[in-house]
Formats: sequence, structure tokens, C-alpha cells
Amino acid sequence: MGAMENQLRLIKKYPNRRLYDTKTSSYITLADVKQMVLKQEEFQVVDAKSGDELTRQILLQIILDEESGGVPMFSSNVLSQLIRFYGNAMQGLMGTYLEKNIRAFHDIQKTLQDQSQRMYGDNSRASQELWAQFMNLQGPAMQSLMQAYMEQSQKMFAQFQEQMQSQTRNMFSGISFPGFPAGSQTKNDPEKS
Repeated sequence: MGAMENQLRLIKKYPNRRLYDTKTSSYITLADVKQMVLKQEEFQVVDAKSGDELTRQILLQIILDEESGGVPMFSSNVLSQLIRFYGNAMQGLMGTYLEKNIRAFHDIQKTLQDQSQRMYGDNSRASQELWAQFMNLQGPAMQSLMQAYMEQSQKMFAQFQEQMQSQTRNMFSGISFPGFPAGSQTKNDPEKS
């Protein structure tokens, strides 16, 4: 029994698209899965028949539901940009950049929660006040926090561009264009000396 305890919560997806939670031995909805995500419970979704891993698919479905709801996070413009990144040489880098950005944002959120707890204890009213300030970026504390985030984000973006440029350089370094000297690598190329 002990081994089962620390295993991921397993959810099976049946052909009729129903989700079965093996922990509670009951069928659950997408909304229930969303609650698990919000409570930071670790879980894994697999296809009941094939055993294929479907966790990402389910998470994307939840995001889709949220996005088609009343208050979407991404504008059509941003979504179009994202689609253009797929299949682009930059796809992997873009993913890394977004992931780092979300992590940075999460760290800030955590700092904020810790701060509000230190300042107000568990008085959730004051906590909510601080959170509202954060979301509307009011108050000097919020602005300095956001500034730190923006700076971190810019730093990441600079690294991201740096990565891009070096990738592009590597892609073209072997090619010499007519009328242009080949990449600077040729200087210390032993065959040329």
C-alpha cells in the first residue's frame, strides 16, 4: 500500500470521453481536473485503452475552456503570433522563453503572498486588497515589484535574442556567400594555413 501513496494520482480517459479518477474511484469532469490544478495536486491522465499519456491534452482543453469563456487571457493577435511560432525554427526557444517568464511571474506572486502574510497575517481581507493592487498595478510596492519583473523579463528576452542570433550564426557559418568573406571561423581553420 505504501508504494501507491506517493504515486501520481491517475486519471483514465475512456473512449466516451469520460474521465475516471482512480483515487476516488469515480467519474469526474474537466472542472474537477481544473480544481486539482488550482490545488496544485499532481496528477496524470492516460488513455484507458492504449495507456497513452494525455495530461497535456487535458490541460490544453482546460485552457481552451477558459479562453473561450468571459475573460480570455490571450488576444486573437497573441494567439495568431503563437500559431506562427509553431513549426518555426524559433519554436523551442519561444517555449523556453515563455516558460521562464511564467516561472518568474509565479515567483513574484509567491513573494507577494509571503509579504502579505508577514504584513497582515492571515487576514485575507488585507491580502485580497494587496492582490487587487497587484492585478491593477497600483501602489508603490506593486510598481517596484512589477519593475523588477519587467527587468527580469527584459534580461530574459535579451538572452533569448542572444540565443537566436548565435543559432542563426551557427546555421549560416558553414556557408560562404559570393562576394562576402566566409564566416570568421575560417581564420583559425588549420586546412587554410
